[in-house]
Amino acid sequence: MSFKSNRVITRTMPAHPILIAGPTASGKSRAALDLAVRLNGVVINADAMQMYADLRILTARPSPEDEAAAPHRLYGVLDAAETGSVGLWLRHAAAALEEAARERWRPIFVGGTGLYCVALTEGLAPVPDIPAETRAAAHDAWAALGPERFHAQLSRRDPTAAALSPNDRQRLIRAWSVLEATGRTLADWQTERTAPLVSAGHRFVTSPERVGLYARCDARFERMLQAGAWAEVEALASRGLDPGLPAMKALGVPQLMAALRGEMSKNEAVTAAKTATRHYVKRQITWFRNQMMSWNHINAQDSKSLSDRIFPSICDNP
Repeated sequence: MSFKSNRVITRTMPAHPILIAGPTASGKSRAALDLAVRLNGVVINADAMQMYADLRILTARPSPEDEAAAPHRLYGVLDAAETGSVGLWLRHAAAALEEAARERWRPIFVGGTGLYCVALTEGLAPVPDIPAETRAAAHDAWAALGPERFHAQLSRRDPTAAALSPNDRQRLIRAWSVLEATGRTLADWQTERTAPLVSAGHRFVTSPERVGLYARCDARFERMLQAGAWAEVEALASRGLDPGLPAMKALGVPQLMAALRGEMSKNEAVTAAKTATRHYVKRQITWFRNQMMSWNHINAQDSKSLSDRIFPSICDNP
């Protein structure tokens, strides 16, 4: 569905940024676009997977028509072979904020990666960039030791890692890599934080009813398949990339790739992808509820009602 723009360009100084976080398929991107059109804003992506150029369909990135209706930034800026991070995203976000100030655009951050939103408003631990060879060695150690032994060895050196699940591969490898590269634990680094990029602003979390959200996720995945998701994954598979890369683990990618390799039927892959999406949404909802309690949580069942709920509160307190 295309978005018809009635955008009126003004040159008034923008007020506080608007931040909209929430689970996938909750209508937040369309609401952000509606607000951008009404408020002369720029939509700034705060979703880790939507940064990848290779995954427009499966990450539900805004359509070209939507991008023409209002400025959009930080969508499709990484190649699937790259490893994104919150630090990298913050550097991109800082540049987007500078552009918004120059152009007199209202910054509207939107996305489902809660850690990005928290880092934006609370700052980030100044962990140095970890050398690629150190990360590779950590992955090799994980493969050699297995989850349980890797977790046990790391926990002896970094007691805070004991609280993580042995199956939390990404976080454990990150903690191992930081310790190896810097001689300090990740928890130690996290006691120091940079100044937040956004210290004031309107902060919203979409909190729709879960059963309805699951149904929307299923329906959206079917639309993705009709829009070319199979071809998108086939093109990604043809590159022979490391399956541990973030883009290779995006929702739907592992399951559809398994079907393309003949490891399951296409119907089984679609069912598995929908199940994985629902599990991910459940984790998102829990994370937002526990980590962003001070944000304004809105139970809206579609993007129109969401933007209509947000818009008056911004007008009352710009």
